Amino acid sequence: MLLGGGVADAARATAAGGALRLSDAVALAPGVKYGEFRVPVKRGTAHGHLLTVDLTDPRVAVNLLHPGAVGARSPVSQLAHVRGAVGAVNGDFFHISETQHPGVEATGAPVGPAVAAGRELKGAVPDGQRFGPVMPPGASTEDVIGVGHDRRARLDRLTLRGAVRTAQGTLPLRGLNQYALPVNGVGAYTARWGGTSRVRATCGTDTDRAAPCSAETAEVTVRHGRVVARAERPGRGGVAAGSVVLVGREEGARQLRKLRLGDRVSVGHRLVGRGPGPLRFAVGGFPIVRNDRPVDGLDSVTPAVRTAAGTGGGGRVLYLMALDGAADRARLTVRELAVVMDRLGARDAVNLDGGGSSTLVTRDPRDLSGPRVVVRNHPSGGAERPVPNAIGVFSLG
Repeated sequence: MLLGGGVADAARATAAGGALRLSDAVALAPGVKYGEFRVPVKRGTAHGHLLTVDLTDPRVAVNLLHPGAVGARSPVSQLAHVRGAVGAVNGDFFHISETQHPGVEATGAPVGPAVAAGRELKGAVPDGQRFGPVMPPGASTEDVIGVGHDRRARLDRLTLRGAVRTAQGTLPLRGLNQYALPVNGVGAYTARWGGTSRVRATCGTDTDRAAPCSAETAEVTVRHGRVVARAERPGRGGVAAGSVVLVGREEGARQLRKLRLGDRVSVGHRLVGRGPGPLRFAVGGFPIVRNDRPVDGLDSVTPAVRTAAGTGGGGRVLYLMALDGAADRARLTVRELAVVMDRLGARDAVNLDGGGSSTLVTRDPRDLSGPRVVVRNHPSGGAERPVPNAIGVFSLG
């Protein structure tokens, strides 16, 4: 039996126009099971891979996997192998290409907020700057799924709150390690950003990702509370520990240009959620199921390979699912995906990055201490796509 009110193995439930069939689940570790399912749709039969995680088991932990920098990518199997995860699925949509602005580098950075082991890695880009399918009404790039310090999984919304304090006054901080900043905003880039170029942060607008790059930009480097460098254009290269790089566009740039070498500057920021207490882990994704029903306004036209994550059992169960991308397997629309997650037992669920990014991996259940990580689904591109983050499941005993 799957945990948390899910469907019994080999049982049936009406989903996406047909009967959903689950295979026998395999125990990967205490509190962690892997199984497969099939569901017929009008285009054929979709085949999914499912991790079910019992968060009531103290031997289970969930955390964000990432390559060590926000602006970097690695295959899910490599992320899981390096960290010793027993299972993982790919995470957020990301800045995969930059065809609208020739000569500007794609950063590979994710769209939404990210929290790993209680550390805030980044904030959300403006809604108009995101990649991925159209979000339903009311959704935001700030939407996440995560697990709190109370070991309960939940959907939440993480908003960046921050300020840049100078002798001339206080500026609102509008970005943290993001590939796109709001118009007129100032963003902070820390050592967690990595060495990727920051130029893309000043391109597009809050409503149009393809809009031209801003003609008015500035960059200021602050080290140990004092300005140590100034530039007219955002740069690239790693940010040293104890330093922060401030990038401004339009009015934000005009304010940063008032700073001089040696000026005192302090930068503070935090991600503020709406739920009960901070999240220890969080990854961006837009809601598709809330309170046991698919949300209104989901796309019901475009089928694709999909990845999703959901919660059940009062937040004590986490469902991680990726569709198989083999050529003979049917794809699902976002609406069909929501119905499937609901039938699997998810009270709330989010859509994660799909297409060639959809990947679910596990350790070989016969040798969890060994090095072998198995890619369970067939990535639609024929091989794993490097991604910026993933949801990792760990066994602590």
